[in-house]
Amino acid sequence: MILITGGNGQLGTELQHLLDECGVAYTAADVAELDITDKESVDAFFDKNKPEIVYNCAAYTAVDKEEDEGKELGEKINVDGTRNIAEACARVGATMVQISTDYVFGGYLPVGKEWNEDGEVKQPVSEYGRTKDLGEQAIEASGAKFYVIRTAWLFGSYGPNFVFTMKKLAETHPEITVVNDQHGVPTWSRTLAEFMTHLVDTKAAPGFYHLTNDKAADEDVTWFDFATEILKDTDTQVLPVSSENFAAKAKRPFNSTMSLKKAKATGFVIPTWQDALAQMLENGDLRPSADMVKGDLRK
Repeated sequence: MILITGGNGQLGTELQHLLDECGVAYTAADVAELDITDKESVDAFFDKNKPEIVYNCAAYTAVDKEEDEGKELGEKINVDGTRNIAEACARVGATMVQISTDYVFGGYLPVGKEWNEDGEVKQPVSEYGRTKDLGEQAIEASGAKFYVIRTAWLFGSYGPNFVFTMKKLAETHPEITVVNDQHGVPTWSRTLAEFMTHLVDTKAAPGFYHLTNDKAADEDVTWFDFATEILKDTDTQVLPVSSENFAAKAKRPFNSTMSLKKAKATGFVIPTWQDALAQMLENGDLRPSADMVKGDLRK
């Protein structure tokens, strides 16, 4: 049995579509079917169904809210919930595929440098980064076979994200200001879903991996660059601005660019972020919701 937790989220939905296309059977559960923060419920579900592969897409990702009113919930989902899933996987012998984040890296990294999977001093500087880091530690301590995939700047067709926001704002704004002093690389949810299944299908070595879309060797990418590419075929002008102009409770990583060497060494072919964006927009199956521009979309 293949289990997807957080099945109704942006990535969980993308993963379901991918598995459907491949004719792979699975069970998708969101909080109504499986509350990962309830250890007894998790244990009972795993004992009854004995999943072999668990794609844990469940997470609390309201980065700014987690600094105050969402702090307790972030701890329950990202730490306790992750631990519950990991320990259940270890008990029944399931392989766990966990999605983590660039936010675990809070230290200063000069532009042009990349974070590696292992040996880095992570030093998260936000509650979101802290709880995701603790979730990683809980998985390591559980004894489960695992793949932890750190990703960043996620966009896709099935939920609120930066692409939706820019497209929506461009409908009514001739000019949009976007920060140009936060560096990283966007990730298409389809590319991430494909990598998740690739690790399992190829029986890659367990451990930590990084996955964003690719970029040119000497390319520096900021949110401003991402927005400019999104809106290049519109009349809206994108203007660069400092992060100081955007009040945010949670501190963002200055440079969250992550090395893709380990992911590429598995044989996985990673499209550039420009090609991924173009393909997503060409597919024309965006699923905007009424609250698409609400919340924190720069995770």
